[in-house]
Amino acid sequence: METNVIVKRLLAIIKPYQSRAWMALLAMALTAATQPLLGKALQLLLDKGFEEQVDFSLWWIPLILVSIFVLRGIGTFATAYFNNWVLSRVLNDLRAMAFERVLRLPVARYQDESTGKIINTVVNDVRQVVDMIQSVFVACVRDVLVVIGLLGTLLYLNWKLTLVAIIVVPLTAVIVRTTTKRLRNLNRESQRVTAEMTGVVEEAARGHQVIRVFSGETYERRRFHQRSEALRGFSQRMTVAFAATTPVTQIATSLALSLVIVLAIQADMTVGEFTQFVTMMLMLLTPLKSLAEVNGPMQRGIAAAETVFGLTDAEPEQDTGTRDLGRARGHLVLENVTFRYPNAAALALNNVSLDVQPGQTVALVGVSGGGKSTFVNLVTRFYDPEGGRLLLDGVPYHDIALASLRGQLAMVSQNVVLFDDTLAANIAYGMEKIDYERLGAAVKAAHLTDVVARLPDGIDTRIGENGSRLSGGQRQRVAIARAIYKDAPLLILDEATSALDNESERAVQAALDTLMAGRTTIVIAHRLSTIERADRIVVMEAGQVMEQGTHDELLAQGGMYANLYRLQFAAESK
Repeated sequence: METNVIVKRLLAIIKPYQSRAWMALLAMALTAATQPLLGKALQLLLDKGFEEQVDFSLWWIPLILVSIFVLRGIGTFATAYFNNWVLSRVLNDLRAMAFERVLRLPVARYQDESTGKIINTVVNDVRQVVDMIQSVFVACVRDVLVVIGLLGTLLYLNWKLTLVAIIVVPLTAVIVRTTTKRLRNLNRESQRVTAEMTGVVEEAARGHQVIRVFSGETYERRRFHQRSEALRGFSQRMTVAFAATTPVTQIATSLALSLVIVLAIQADMTVGEFTQFVTMMLMLLTPLKSLAEVNGPMQRGIAAAETVFGLTDAEPEQDTGTRDLGRARGHLVLENVTFRYPNAAALALNNVSLDVQPGQTVALVGVSGGGKSTFVNLVTRFYDPEGGRLLLDGVPYHDIALASLRGQLAMVSQNVVLFDDTLAANIAYGMEKIDYERLGAAVKAAHLTDVVARLPDGIDTRIGENGSRLSGGQRQRVAIARAIYKDAPLLILDEATSALDNESERAVQAALDTLMAGRTTIVIAHRLSTIERADRIVVMEAGQVMEQGTHDELLAQGGMYANLYRLQFAAESK
């Protein structure tokens, strides 16, 4: 992304706060104005204050000096205050934009991009962009104003000496230009490795039990050390490229200062004029150094901005529909549906047609890779089919607004996802307001009453990251309670009882039977004994429907289902 495009987009984000930005600018101008004033005060003091006959009150000296530093203090404080006021809001706005897009990214994006990179973009890269704005804004406004003020005064005092003094300026510009490209490339690589390291830490925290059981500490330590060392290397190279500018600038400054001293003595300047000129020339060094050093954070910020805007510009999940179904009856139809995952060679679903009547329970069975999970991904519209179409109550999926479509769905997966919030918030997830009567009914139906009674704050107890304070079976029952609470007309059960012991499974299965009554239900099950009462069982293999019928009909056919059932029955009997 071009730098000028990044600048325009950042200015558009700052625009709502431009009044405070102008106030920060005025404060910077006030701070900059105190620099030449201080030089002038010193000149008057040396030339007039040390004469035998002083023609003004000596009390003017502390008054003038204190006034200058009071003005400088006011300007410095106001600059910091208004800068932070603007930049803290820009930071929040940028993070909100990035997080909003994270919530709307297509499912495929999460498979192509690591979680660590997404986290790093929202948290760290946005921070670097704002740090760049602050560095560049302060340097390119306040320091430029200081340079202009000092140079103007120096030219007024002695334009010949000033021309000698400003030899440092073009040299600084050449150095900045030379290091810009290298710094930007190094920052891009540094961002990539930082995202990888964030991913390593995230995986280590999430998989801490597996790491301990399988003695993976050494492996994880090595992964982290490799990224950490790479970051250290990038940091060192950036420091070398950046720090090399300082001694060159200082040598040029010392040469210019030496020439100025010699020429000033030859020009018969007064002590006050000479002190004023040299003082302001040395004052000029600090803002010039700041302007040279801004290149580092600027390149880091530009590289970070490319990543942040790359995320915010990412194509969101497509919502082509406008129809609101209200509450659907649950008539689900797949017509000649074909689907292939991105970059996959084989079809995941191949010309699949299925008609699920309202209130029916349809179980999908078959070996792994048969297409059962892909079926669910299409029903939830995490993906769109490559060919064919899906319909709900006779309305094509593409005509239904996503919010309306997903409002018809409830899902219980074997991979339970819970949030670091209260048990009540997890069960009533997605609802603006919790109905505690409805919540109590869901808790009772999912056989969580005893669990709630043992929690320190009952239903309002925080359950930790992904429900870490609950057992595996309890977590799955919370997911079932969530589906019961939503009361959606179309229910998807993906191994919904896989983490339960036999006693809990019987209790929850009874709750599920109640939940499934009158609802269209898609069940994915590997344990065939749990779906014997399904209205229809669909056997899938290699993305195709091989058989379908009731449990008894499929056993009588003696095909794939019958073979799978006999194998499982024999294994469970041992």
